[in-house]
This record gives sequence, structure tokens and C-alpha cells, in this order.
Amino acid sequence: MIRSAHTLFGSSLFGTATLGIATLGFLWASPTPPTPPGKPVAEWRLLEPISYENLTVFPVVSSSGYDTGAFLTLEEGLARGEVTVQEQGATMVRDRGDARPAVQNYGGPSVNQLVLINRSKRPLLLLAGELVSGGKQDRIIGKDRIVPVSAQPLPLDVFCVEHGRWSSGSNFTAAKTIVHPSVREQAAVTQEQTSVWASVATGSTAARSAAAPAPQVSQEVLVQTIRSEAPTQSYDKIYGSRRVAVSVDAMVDEVQRRFRKEAAGLKGEHVVGVVIAYGGEVAWSDIFASGELFEQYWSKLLRSYAVEAVARPTLREKAPVEDAQEFLQQLKGREQTESEPGVYVWRETKDGRLSQIELEALQPKWMMLHRLVVRRTS
Repeated sequence: MIRSAHTLFGSSLFGTATLGIATLGFLWASPTPPTPPGKPVAEWRLLEPISYENLTVFPVVSSSGYDTGAFLTLEEGLARGEVTVQEQGATMVRDRGDARPAVQNYGGPSVNQLVLINRSKRPLLLLAGELVSGGKQDRIIGKDRIVPVSAQPLPLDVFCVEHGRWSSGSNFTAAKTIVHPSVREQAAVTQEQTSVWASVATGSTAARSAAAPAPQVSQEVLVQTIRSEAPTQSYDKIYGSRRVAVSVDAMVDEVQRRFRKEAAGLKGEHVVGVVIAYGGEVAWSDIFASGELFEQYWSKLLRSYAVEAVARPTLREKAPVEDAQEFLQQLKGREQTESEPGVYVWRETKDGRLSQIELEALQPKWMMLHRLVVRRTS
């Protein structure tokens, strides 16, 4: 598989440098495929905000959308046995024209790399922050991407979210979890393992003033939870513990109730995403190509937003709608792009404290499959 990457500095008036990168480490001269313009902001509309405690959710609706039924999610693929995730090592590879399997060695186990095999008849969508549990450590996906049908076993970049274990465990399974924004930011934007570990242990990486009200789940609570219930610093055990889960569950239940009520009267429109604020600060957004795809991720995403909320100061200021609207605008700034020809384009744009990450599917037809905007905390 060949992956092409290029980095743009400034606007399109400046020159571009194009590099091709193969997964085996070779350089390959290959231009990035032309990219259609992003979805116009006029096709997205914000509903009335839903607020509870320090969390505000702005539903994003659209009267248009794409058919995303061709794509398989990681949770669905693992549950059906059509997708396998394993530690690096010797992997059996069967060529289409040869009934005899060959052995491909991907090296020994590594903290930041796993091997993924997509045996399904659908391309597989991966989102940064999705958690797979098992193996020698629990890991999260490091970057949004698409794995095509009948692809060779893929060396997959990941980050560990279980600092204290390096021992054989069960086969990898989907934990039905997307980590909360502070951890997800460190994986998707900062891309540093030590920062991921730190954000798991500390809850939120957002700046806190001395005068700010204490969060519902304080640093002391997290320390006690790790000592008594999560000695390996497993993300799932920390944030699924009784000390944390009570506050998170209460917030999820109430926001979900209000969210369903707000979306119930839609006619000719579908919820395709959300913009998220904590206190008076708009901090995050996830928008998808269709309402169906959003629904597949919504319960996991809502829980991740609630975890972030209980770890932040309990400020109850309301974020202005104008600030949320800004998260629907296309950023202009320094761009970095990666692609797998004929499969997908991944693009990150940074402008001040904002980072915008877009995943464009090129097959079966072009669509902006997922768009994330984050106000960076570090």
C-alpha cells in the first residue's frame, strides 16, 4: 500500500512540497489526488443548545447527506469477526491467486503499533480515540483512516491507555468506548504517547484557574480510583469505576433525554453531528457524512463528552451560539495531508488554537466522511 503525504504552509499562494510514503519505508513520488471542496456551511444548521451542568451540546442538522451504508465501523467489524486486531508478529497472509498462505513478519510486539486485518466486503472506518481492549495493553486508534476491502494486514498506529500492563491478555475486542476529548486530542493532534498517558491519569488537560469551581471528579478521586480499582491505569477501569461512572451516567441520561426531545420534531433534516461546549468555551465538534453514521457513534461520543465534563471545573456559563457556529466554518491555515490513493484523504488544518481534521472517502464516491474540530488545550 502506498500512502502519499504533503504539507502546505500558509495559503495556496505558497509553494507545496509533495512526498510519498510507503508503509515499508520507501519514498515514492506521487501527487495527492484532487480534493473536492468541503461541505458548504449552508448545508449545516445548529439546533437549540442542550445544557446540563457544565456541558452544552449543539446538535448539527442537515437536509442533505450521503449514503454511508458501504462503510463498516470497528465495533461492528470486531463483533462479527470480520476485523481482527492483534499484536505485531508473524501473520498469515493469503494471496488471492495462491491457496497457500504466506507468513508476513511485522516484528515483535510494540506499544504504538498493532496489526489490523479487514476480511469484510466493506471498507472499514477507524476514528482516532476508539478503544480496543486486550492483547498486552489496551490501545486507542491514533488517527482517522479507512482500511479498504481485501487489504493486506495493516500495521496500525495506536496509543496505549493502560500504562501499567505489558502481558498477554485476551484477544482484542471493541470496548464500545471512544476516549474523552482530552485523551483523544493527545492522540489525534499532539500524537505523543507520554501526553496520552498523562491525560488518562489527570482527566482533563484544559487549563484551570485557582478560582474555578472544583470538577465533579477531582484529581484526588482519579488517584484513589487508580490505586483501588485500576492499578494498571486502564482507561476502561478508571472511567468505568463506581467513583466516576455515577456522575457520568447521570449526565449522559439527562443530556440524551433532552437531545431526543430536541431532535424529535425534525422534518426533512437529520442530526449529523454535534458541537460541544464546556462552561462558556466551545471546545469540540464531531460531524459525519450522514445521520445514520452519526447514530452509530453517538452513544459512545456522548459518554466521552460527559467524562470530559465531569473532569473539568463545574462552570455553568453558557457558550454563545456564534462561537459554536465558528466550528462549522472551514479553517484557513497550515495544512498537512496524507492519503492512500483511491481510498481516502486525511487532512489537518491548524489556525491558532483550533485544529480541524477531515477524513475524505474517495470510494465508492467522494464524501467528507468525518470532520473534527478541536480547541487545543496544549
